[in-house]
Amino acid sequence: MLPALVCCLLLGCTSDPKVYRVSGKITFAGQPVPAGTIYFTPDNSKNNSGPAGYAQIKNGQYDTSAQGGQGAKAGPLIVKIEGSDGANQLFRTQEVPFELPQKDTSKDFEVPASEGLKLPKNAGPPP
Repeated sequence: MLPALVCCLLLGCTSDPKVYRVSGKITFAGQPVPAGTIYFTPDNSKNNSGPAGYAQIKNGQYDTSAQGGQGAKAGPLIVKIEGSDGANQLFRTQEVPFELPQKDTSKDFEVPASEGLKLPKNAGPPP
């Protein structure tokens, strides 16, 4: 028991991975994305694992340290971006690779207009 305690004190008892703050802007066709979510998932294909980080997108801004967010693990990640106008999805879910350094980071993302979803003019909420 004592060796385990000494080891724990020397190496640290936590098994939680270190996470970092990621913040920035997200635009779609050059305009701020009104609402949505951004996820930072460790890329298992590049030997990175652990919990995903995430943040809410509000008026084109996101911050994993804001309320409702969670910091991201450093290393190779897959970033998934979901955006809406508050009611309708604006574009196909985007997945892009990103290498997060071992420090708090600012990163902007641009979703090209070609990824937009074309909704019928009379589209409304389902009955």
